[in-house]
Amino acid sequence: MNQSFFPPRRVLMGPGPSDVPDRVLGALARPTIGHLDPLFVGLMDDIKTLLQYAFQTTNSLTVPVSAPGSAGMEACFVNLLSPGDTVIVCRNGVFGGRMQENVERCGATAIMVEDEWGEPVSAAKVAAAFAAHPEATTLAFVHAETSTGVRSDTAALCALARDHGALSIVDTVTSLGGIELQVDAWGADAVYSGTQKCLSCVPGLSPVTFSPAAVARINSRTQKVQSWFLDMQLVMGYWGGESKRAYHHTAPINTLYALHESLLMLREEGLEASHARHHRNHLALVAGLEAMGLEMAVAASHRLPQLNLVRIPPGIDDAGVRQTLLTEFNLEIGAGLGALAGKTWRIGLMGHASTATNVTLCLSALGVALARQGLAVSTERALAAANAVLAS
Repeated sequence: MNQSFFPPRRVLMGPGPSDVPDRVLGALARPTIGHLDPLFVGLMDDIKTLLQYAFQTTNSLTVPVSAPGSAGMEACFVNLLSPGDTVIVCRNGVFGGRMQENVERCGATAIMVEDEWGEPVSAAKVAAAFAAHPEATTLAFVHAETSTGVRSDTAALCALARDHGALSIVDTVTSLGGIELQVDAWGADAVYSGTQKCLSCVPGLSPVTFSPAAVARINSRTQKVQSWFLDMQLVMGYWGGESKRAYHHTAPINTLYALHESLLMLREEGLEASHARHHRNHLALVAGLEAMGLEMAVAASHRLPQLNLVRIPPGIDDAGVRQTLLTEFNLEIGAGLGALAGKTWRIGLMGHASTATNVTLCLSALGVALARQGLAVSTERALAAANAVLAS
C-alpha cells in the first residue's frame, strides 16, 4: 500500500548533495505565493544580490536557473555558442567531457586539452591550443572537478582566454562557497554552479552569472538560442525586469526560499570564514586518513578541501565499505567515477557537512569497515591526528 515517504537522516559526505541544515529545510515549508507576487519579486532581487556576493561579482545578469547545475552548464553554452564556433575545452575528469558534449550539440567544434585525472588543467597546454587555433572564441574548463577533487587555476586560465580575445565558461558547481572564487577579479565570463554542494541547499537550482562581455555576445547573436527555456534574453525579462516582470516560467518558489536562506547563512558566516572552515576540516580529515594508512590520490598543491579523493587499499571491497557506512552509520561517501571507479572514494566536506564532528565520524566508521575486511588500521591514531589539527 502506498504511503508517505519518511527518509532517514543521513550524514551526506559524498560528492553531493550535502547535508541541508534545518533552517534551510524550514524555509521550504513556508507558504507558497505566486511567482509574480510583488513580495516574491522582492525576494528575487534579494537572491540576486546574495548570489553576486557569493560569486564576488557585480554582473547584473546573475540569476538562479530553475533546474540543476547541468542546466546551468547548458545555459552558458547555448547562449554563448553558435554553429561553426571553435571552443577550447579542458578535460581532466568527467565534467570536462560533459562540456565537450555541450559544445558539439551546439554545432561548434571542440578542441580538447587533455590532462590526467587527478591533475589540474595545464595552462601551458591551453596556451598551445590557442596558438594552434587562433579562431577559438571560447575557453571552457572546470574550476573544481567533482570527479577527481582537483582545483585548477581559474585566474590564469581566464587570463589566457582574455589575452586571446576569447570568452571563458567556468564550472564552479563544487567550488562556490567552499573555496575562493573571484568572478570579477579573475575575469570569468560565464560561470555556473549548483545549490546542493557547498551552499548546502536542496538540489534543483543552478546559479549562473554572465559578464558584460558575455551579455554583449548574447545580444549580438544572429540566430535564436537553440533552447527556449534557457535563452537568457527571455529569462532576464523575468529576473531582470526593472519595472515589470515578463512571465517566462513558473519559478520553483519554495526552492528559491531555501536558496535565499542558504545564501543568508553564507553571508552571515562570511566567505573567508567559510573557506577557512572547509580548509581546516579538510586538513584534519587528511591527517586522520593518512594516520590510518590510507593515501590521498591528489597532490596537496591542488586538492579540493571540500572533496577528498582517497585511494582504496588493495583487496578492499569498495561497495562493501560504502554499504557498511550507509547501513550502520547512516553515512554516505562517494564512489570513484569513470577511470577512477573502484580505485578511489570521494569524501565530501561540503557546506553544512564540513564539521569536526563529521570528520571524526567518518574516520571512526571507516576504521570499523576496513577492520571488518581484514585491514590493519588504528582508528585511535587516526582520531588523535585529526583532533591535533582541529585543536591547533
